Amino acid sequence: ETVTLAKKLGLEVFHDTWNFNEIPTKEARNYGDHTFTSVMFAKVIPVQLINMLGYDILFQDVDVVWYKNPLLQFHNVSSSLAKFDILFQDDGARSLRYAPFSANSGFYYIRCNPKTNYAFTMLLRSGDAISSTMSHQQPLSYILTEHASLFGLKVKVLSPEEYPGGFHYNRVAYRYVMREIGIGSRIPTIFHMSWTVNKDNKVLFMKQMGMWYVFDECKDKGAEEILMSTDGKKHDKGR
Repeated sequence: ETVTLAKKLGLEVFHDTWNFNEIPTKEARNYGDHTFTSVMFAKVIPVQLINMLGYDILFQDVDVVWYKNPLLQFHNVSSSLAKFDILFQDDGARSLRYAPFSANSGFYYIRCNPKTNYAFTMLLRSGDAISSTMSHQQPLSYILTEHASLFGLKVKVLSPEEYPGGFHYNRVAYRYVMREIGIGSRIPTIFHMSWTVNKDNKVLFMKQMGMWYVFDECKDKGAEEILMSTDGKKHDKGR
């Protein structure tokens, strides 16, 4: 259904029926539930496949809003970021399970090279760890630490001021960041509505912050309903 919708909207799509036929069609109701864990596997395979094909890749969750194009910075060979193999948004959590990088697996950029090829192949082989931890961020954190130490993988955590996320929204100490974004005095590169229980809350919070760009007739609808309701409507390419 997603493939049909994407193609009708003019998007380039590759559908891996071997690996993704069993992916749940409904969203997770809570962090770490069965649906959430199942989708975590889907977040690993495309990244590894594209990386092994020889391409750099930007991976992001759907709850990320762009204010600026991050690729302009990531592709800039004069930038201080150019020397790093992989760039992550700061998750904000400082718990042991994500130490030492606190890398958020919902927004990251990978440069294709032998070091990242090996790291993401190992993540692909970590299905047992993903299942037991109910997350792919935690096993990825283990791999980043090991490969940085053993093989010289260069990992960079991006500035949380420039790449804010859900911890800014949910922590009182960072509310000033959200106020500044809301009134337009701060323009980050992206915002990621992480640290949020489920889709309903994500939509509510993004609407409150003026970050919601989805047509009402597209929300909680199947592909056929969306295509019928939006037929003939002029779409904003940024939506």
